[in-house]
Amino acid sequence: MNELVLLVPEAAAPEVEAAVINERGLQRAELRLGILDNSKANADHLLRMVADQVRAAHAVKSVLTLRKSSVAMAAKPEVIEQLVNDCDLVFSAMAD
Repeated sequence: MNELVLLVPEAAAPEVEAAVINERGLQRAELRLGILDNSKANADHLLRMVADQVRAAHAVKSVLTLRKSSVAMAAKPEVIEQLVNDCDLVFSAMAD
């Protein structure tokens, strides 16, 4: 009974970004990407990889990267407003 069972909670990623882009009626050449870093350790690295993957798969016009001032606090209203006004699609994540 020296059997080791590993559970890997991974599945093939669906075409989420394409579905979101198509659902919103965005033209790929017009995609303005937003990144909201919650200021946790390594969140910036994770979000940079996400942005790179989106850039590789879609024509991205611009990338706006903003960072929360504190991990424990909500993003300031002006940060949210800037993302709403300047981005078509926003990614945010936590990492450690």
